[in-house]
This record gives sequence, C-alpha cells and structure tokens, in this order.
Amino acid sequence: MAAPGYILPIVEEERAQVAGFFGRALSVFVLSLGLLLAAATRSGAGGGAELAIGGYDPVAYFTEGKATRGSPDIEHEWDEHRYRFARTEHRELFKADPVRYAPQFANYCAIALSRGEVVEANPEHWVISNSRLYIFGAPAGAGVFQRDITGTIDKANLHRGLIDKR
Repeated sequence: MAAPGYILPIVEEERAQVAGFFGRALSVFVLSLGLLLAAATRSGAGGGAELAIGGYDPVAYFTEGKATRGSPDIEHEWDEHRYRFARTEHRELFKADPVRYAPQFANYCAIALSRGEVVEANPEHWVISNSRLYIFGAPAGAGVFQRDITGTIDKANLHRGLIDKR
C-alpha cells in the first residue's frame, strides 16, 4: 500500500490515454450542454416562431365577433407564426383551415401595406371581409378599408414582398 499523498507512477502512454479520454468526454459534455440549452431556448420561445397577432385568437374574430386574447397553453405554429387560441376548439378549426382564419397580411396593417409601408397592426382594430380577416394599425383603418376594399387589397398584395424583407 502506498503512503498517504504518494501517487503511484503512471506510464506515460497510459497518462496520454486517460487525458485523451477525459478531453473527449469533456468535449462531448460541452457540445451536449450547448445543444440542450439551444433546444430549451427555442422551445421556451415557441420554437422560434413569431407570436401572431399579439397573441389574439384568430378564430374568435369569426366565432365570437370580437378580438379575444388566446392562451399560451393553447398554441399552434403555422407559416412561421405561433398562434394562440382561447379554446381548444378554435385551435382545431384553425388547424383544419388556417388560410381562412389567419390575418391576410400576417401581423401587419392592411392599409399601411397598401401604401407601401410596413406597420405592425393592433389586433383590436379589425374587419372581416369576404370571409377573410384584416387587421389595422389604427381605429380608422376599418373605415378606410371599407371605402375601397378591392383596391386596398390589390395594392397591399403588390407590396406583400415588403413583409418578407422584415
């Protein structure tokens, strides 16, 4: 038995093997930790998808006739956006036909977009026209929109590419 504090000599080759093993183990650990942290960050932020319409339930505009906040516990990701819903039934309706329920210009004001501007919309200012949801940046948006629905939609569609540049 060796005396206390005495280290038995290790052959140089064995020392290199042990150091190599621990070096690789440490590298694997650090890499794994980084991947876990990245995954946790993504899942905590809804998988990286932007929150749609400020967390309002897009289906409620159609079924309740009013802007209704959705729950963080009832979400669905579609078209690079994370949608929230007030009820699970709303989420299922949205999953079955997202094009019907999603706002026509994502999170942006239809009027501003028709003018070549990209302005975040306020989910409290909205209108449903031809079974489609449009949201606006100001209370007057719905009135302006309804004066020339077809023209506004056509112009906004011409500038839709501005949204992708954001």
